[in-house]
Amino acid sequence: MSSLKIFDVAGSGMNAQMLRLNLTASNLANVDSVSSSIEQTYKSRQPVFAAQFRNAFDRLHSTTTEVKVLGVVESPEPLRMEYAPNHPMANDDGYIFKPNVDPVEELANMIAASRSYQNNIEVLNTAREMMMQTLKMGQ
Repeated sequence: MSSLKIFDVAGSGMNAQMLRLNLTASNLANVDSVSSSIEQTYKSRQPVFAAQFRNAFDRLHSTTTEVKVLGVVESPEPLRMEYAPNHPMANDDGYIFKPNVDPVEELANMIAASRSYQNNIEVLNTAREMMMQTLKMGQ
């Protein structure tokens, strides 16, 4: 494995975790939003990741892969329906709809994504330092 490939692997991990952090922030920002219909209500969004090999040879001979973002999916969890007939956004039956965002789960996602991002930074710093030490050996 090329020693420079570690930068690609860690960089792809950082990009994936940055997307995860952005989606978590979006979910938390909309946790208290209210709507009068199911179609207009914000739904929790989560990223989908996969390991990406560069070619078939890598699949057989390499233990490292990059992270590929396959997309973003909306949570299938049901929305919260609340009876609030005096609310200005209430529908004809007196119900308002709230997102299916679980703040505790989102905070746990945020902590995990942040730590993973920090770990990738440590990998980059360690690899850079090892390369610098290797170059100094020739002096």
